[in-house]
Amino acid sequence: MSDVHDRPEDRRPFTVADEDDSPPKLPAEPEPAAAPTSTPAPALGTPTPEHSLPEPPRSPSGWTTPPPVGADGGDDGLRWPSPPAEPQYPFPYAPPGQDAAPPETRPVRHSRNPVDRLTRGLPDSWRVTIDWVVTIIGAVAIVLLVKAFVVNPYRIPSSSMEPTLHCARPETGCEARYSDRVLANRFLYHIRDPRRGEIIVFKTPPQAKIKCGAGGTFVKRLIGLPGDTVELRLLRGDGYVYINGKRLKEPYIQRDRRAAVQSYGPTKVPPGNYFMMGDNRNASCDSRMWGTVPRKNLIGKVFATYWPPNRISLH
Repeated sequence: MSDVHDRPEDRRPFTVADEDDSPPKLPAEPEPAAAPTSTPAPALGTPTPEHSLPEPPRSPSGWTTPPPVGADGGDDGLRWPSPPAEPQYPFPYAPPGQDAAPPETRPVRHSRNPVDRLTRGLPDSWRVTIDWVVTIIGAVAIVLLVKAFVVNPYRIPSSSMEPTLHCARPETGCEARYSDRVLANRFLYHIRDPRRGEIIVFKTPPQAKIKCGAGGTFVKRLIGLPGDTVELRLLRGDGYVYINGKRLKEPYIQRDRRAAVQSYGPTKVPPGNYFMMGDNRNASCDSRMWGTVPRKNLIGKVFATYWPPNRISLH
């Protein structure tokens, strides 16, 4: 027989909070209930005395609730498990039965195009048509402005600049099957003066039509500047240009193209005028026949040949 009496009042409840050696407090023994008497039942509505109601059981004074599992570690076997964390979604989540959050609205940006602003209230077909019309008109206007003030193409019609610039057969003296097409810079002479040796497009003076039988627009090489004294001397049948008494170096002229009918000069170029000559000296109707060209008649400098493809080059 055990020395410990197995009585309920002798049982000590286990508690985690009892960390010291002090003896636990035993619950007080309940007082014995009074013996029932033959008291008549109270009338309806009469309050029942408190001493006649059974007292609810009380928890032992030494019992405590184990703390939940924390982040400080410890013996996990003596702690309550943590509830699962709430899942995190990468996008706004709406529980079933609830409407999702409305999408974020962006501010309306109006076009800065004046055509779009003017045609905002018109049907789409009209707006597309007007947009195409404005685009075509704008492209044509840009081309015309470029030709009038920046770059303009020209065709070489005669042999006066052979072999530097070709003309097409069967014209007299032409060496090529197709005429050269060149580009002239029209704004260059608005920012600087013409220079000797440049190929220039210009409007001919009135005497050109009388002396050469043709006028309009010519392409020649600039030989004499304002104030220069120009002279053409014949040496063994070839013509050589002298500027202010010094022979001009002309590597762009072939020897068989130097032939000249007669000598010329000396003559002084007036201020604001320029003396023009062709590279094909024996087939060029130039300033030797109809005089100098005023500055206002200059159109632009020829800087490139763009056609035919085998003749593409810069000048």
